[in-house]
Amino acid sequence: MAGIGPCPFAAMMLADMGADIIRIDRPEAAASEREARFEVLNRGRPSVLVDLRKPEAVGTVLELVSRADVLIEGFRPGVMERLGLGPDSCASRNPRIVYGRMTGWGQSGPLAHSAGHDINYIALSGILHAIGRPEEAPVPPLNLIGDFGGGAMYLLFGVLAALWERERSGKGQVVDAAVLDGSVSLFGFIAAFVQAGTWSPERGSNLLDGGAPWYDSYGTADGEYVCIGPIEPKFYAELIRRLGLKERDLPHQYDRDGWPLLRQTFTEVFRTQTLAHWRERLEGSDACFAPVLRVTEAIEHQHNRARGNFVEVDGVMQPAPTPRFSRTEPSKPRSGGRPGIATRETLLAWGIADTEVEKLVASGAAIQTAPA
Repeated sequence: MAGIGPCPFAAMMLADMGADIIRIDRPEAAASEREARFEVLNRGRPSVLVDLRKPEAVGTVLELVSRADVLIEGFRPGVMERLGLGPDSCASRNPRIVYGRMTGWGQSGPLAHSAGHDINYIALSGILHAIGRPEEAPVPPLNLIGDFGGGAMYLLFGVLAALWERERSGKGQVVDAAVLDGSVSLFGFIAAFVQAGTWSPERGSNLLDGGAPWYDSYGTADGEYVCIGPIEPKFYAELIRRLGLKERDLPHQYDRDGWPLLRQTFTEVFRTQTLAHWRERLEGSDACFAPVLRVTEAIEHQHNRARGNFVEVDGVMQPAPTPRFSRTEPSKPRSGGRPGIATRETLLAWGIADTEVEKLVASGAAIQTAPA
């Protein structure tokens, strides 16, 4: 069921691995002015445009469910039930269906029916409070931690686990995945450190949150940025050597009282040279260094090119399918196309009779859109 954020990303990941997926769009999707080729999360699966206000459209989706292994939806709790497409309705047509539900707060609890977005969910998990500089407001880490890390990846994990279990039981089940729940899980090891007293709740004062001067980003002479992260002493020693600081009388790496002086030293040193200089001196070494790249620069970086981490689809550079396998290789992704552009052919391909498809289109229950 088409949506935003976690569900499309989860479906994209499955499509990248070869799953045969249909994207069920609703009529308003056809009014979008965005070019379909830039909707990267929709890649790898055709769009069937249906008007779920019409009973025959709901019946068609249930017919597709009867042929499917998995249904993924990302509406608030109760919406799919009101549409007549809830877990019970789908299981009555296909007892083996794995029904993946993706919400922000979960299917139950006092906030279950409240609106929210990534920033709200990671705030309630404790993650947002931990990200940022001391004495400053928390910094939203894009929507990568909640929507895609705590949301989509846990939905995928649950769906695949349910499919595995179905091979033994022969029965499908509901997967209740929530961005909040997944975010709490992601943050578990930090939360344990806080309770143990080895991680300060003050932002920007710990090992991995920018508190350590040797795990942070620094500006260069030409206004660019580099980052360093040599946690292990042997890698830290390599950084110090390559920065020409070996002979300096510097505090010990893990002497917190000396961190302000180390930060000042790194800030001054990195500002003396350009990004190109530091890349030549540090990149590829054990100093745990990387240039801080813009997306366009990341696409062209030699390591990403060697790994084939980006592919071009309809003129748009986008992430290649991942992970990699020893025997099988995913096909090159294809654009998902405009909403409704493949309604007829997809319904036919999934076994809906030609006469039934024409009736659905004629009644407006299914909509076939024209090419752009």
